[in-house]
Amino acid sequence: MIDAHSLNGPAGTTTVRIARWTPGGCVWCGSTDAVETFRNEPRCGLCREKEAVIDEAKHFIGMYGLRPLGGTLASEDDEEREYRVTARDAREVLNRIRLEKLPDPAAVRKALRPRAAAAVNAPASPSSTSAPAKAPTKKSQAGVTGIDAIELQSRVEKLLGQLTSVDEQISALDGVQGLPARARMKDLERQRTTVLSTLAALEKARRRTN
Repeated sequence: MIDAHSLNGPAGTTTVRIARWTPGGCVWCGSTDAVETFRNEPRCGLCREKEAVIDEAKHFIGMYGLRPLGGTLASEDDEEREYRVTARDAREVLNRIRLEKLPDPAAVRKALRPRAAAAVNAPASPSSTSAPAKAPTKKSQAGVTGIDAIELQSRVEKLLGQLTSVDEQISALDGVQGLPARARMKDLERQRTTVLSTLAALEKARRRTN
């Protein structure tokens, strides 16, 4: 489920988090900071960054058929040692911030459904037996077009602000060397792709309301 489960921390590492998971939070540490879907789970920016560091180290180790990541940092060269050290440090962070009790996967899936339902969709068809206010008929849709447009505009403005923030962080990392920087850059690029995809969907919805 979560990659950090399969990584054994060094002796003496203990879990100190006592926070509880709430819907919308990271399933590993409970944080609500920059939560995005990662491996079909809601994960915060810090956890995604540390998982990416571990993934990259595993890829390097597997590519050269080296000894799997473990307790020792013994390496054949400096590059291998860097991967092992950064993976160990990332693992220690994940172990330190881990929730005392991880959420039930079923509860996580249930919490994700409302977020998916909140995506911009075409208006639902009215019921054959009644026409409630929340499901307007085609004749009444014209009256709510203005409200839809305001909501869409608000979402677009928030996403544009998020896109600006991501671009600024990408620019700040330009030219920065090191495994953590590369992992953070990959995470930012994923966030940028998600924002752009959402903006495209909102633009299609705006056109439908016109």
